[in-house]
Parts: sequence; structure tokens; C-alpha cells
Amino acid sequence: MQAVIMAGGYGTRLKPLTNELPKPMVPIIDKPIINYIINTLKKYGITDIIVTLGYKPERIIDYLGDGSDLGVKVRYSVENIPLGTAGGVKKISDMIDGTFVVISGDALTNIELDSMMSHHMSHGKLMTMAVKEMDDVTGFGVVKCDEDGAVTSFIEKPKHSLDKLVNTGIYILEKKVLNYIPEGKYDFARDLFPAMMNNLSAYRMKGYWSDIGTLSSYYLTNNYVALNPEPFGAVL
Repeated sequence: MQAVIMAGGYGTRLKPLTNELPKPMVPIIDKPIINYIINTLKKYGITDIIVTLGYKPERIIDYLGDGSDLGVKVRYSVENIPLGTAGGVKKISDMIDGTFVVISGDALTNIELDSMMSHHMSHGKLMTMAVKEMDDVTGFGVVKCDEDGAVTSFIEKPKHSLDKLVNTGIYILEKKVLNYIPEGKYDFARDLFPAMMNNLSAYRMKGYWSDIGTLSSYYLTNNYVALNPEPFGAVL
């Protein structure tokens, strides 16, 4: 299986940390966020990785190279004009072989990808989204689903919500999904998911997940990993 790491964002809410670094290169304890993501993928045998880039792409390319130092194969797609999350994946259609994982390059997780894949295969949908229950859903896509995981509602960043399941930006997709994405700028959450609700399943992940979108969440994530280094392979 292949994986696509979306690593093209500007990380404006993390300034000044992102003045010179793209967000996936911001360190958590002893290594950049993207290193943890690759280690999680590798743990589940996913070693063919494509990274979509936009802001300061050379910093990630210089760090990862061809991926051999981390025991994986890494290829890149650089967007001179931002294409959105889904548009960036559409751009690399010819690099995708079959079922693949998409994961945001700016979040820390130890998601159980084997269980998520089992869920995806058993539910027969074209897309599976990993969701996580959060106390504060501000700034996230909020998901409603039935007991079997069928998504019944998806609202991107609502101002108010009593629902607590959020989109983590981790997806398993069949390659056929790319046929539904037009060329140009297009987003998974705002555009694709509402249009393909009948083919979208939600997987309730059990592992840790933190969206490192703000300085406060960055601090809290570093603190969590410092207290729980083993699940992430962090070295103190």
C-alpha cells in the first residue's frame, strides 16, 4: 500500500515557529513531526510514500531525501499554486497504484492503521475517514455517523456544535475516488466529502491524535510526548 502525506500548508497559526520551517518540520521533542508520521506508516508496512509540498518544499526534501535513511521510499509533488488537499492528491494520480492512505503532515498520531484498513475493507466504501472524539471541536470538521460508521452528516468548522467527533485528516481511499476530483483547487472536507457522503465511512480511532495547529496545541503535544515517549519512539 502507498501513502500520501499532505505537507503543503503555510502554518500561519504556528508563527514564529514556521517563519523558516514548514509545519511538518517543526520538532516534537527530538525530531520533526513528519518523521513521526513516516515511522507510523512504516510500522504498518507502508513504505512507498508521496509527499505533497507547497511552502518551503526544499526544507522537507533536504531532510527526507529519497527516504532511504528512514527505510522508506519517498517521492515528491511540489505545488507552485496551492491546489487544496484533494487537488494536490489529484495531481499525483499517475503515481497512485491502488488503495492508499492520505495523512496530514501537521498532526501527531499513533493511529492503528491495521484496524482502520480492516474497517475500510469490511464496509465497502470508497473512502474511510478516521474520526476522534474531542472535547473542543472548534476549528475542526465535525462528523455524525451511525453505529456502523456510515457518515450521515459532515460540517466543516461549524461555529457551534454539540457533536464531538472530528475529522483527523487521515483517510483511506480507493484510487477510483480520484475520478471524482476535478483538476485544480479542490478540498477533501469542503468539496469532496459532502459530494460523496454515500461512499464515506467513519472509523473511530483509538490511538493518540493531536492537530498541531496553534502554539498552545504544539506545547501540549510536546508535553504529552515527553510524558509518553515510548508509543512514539521519542528519545529524551
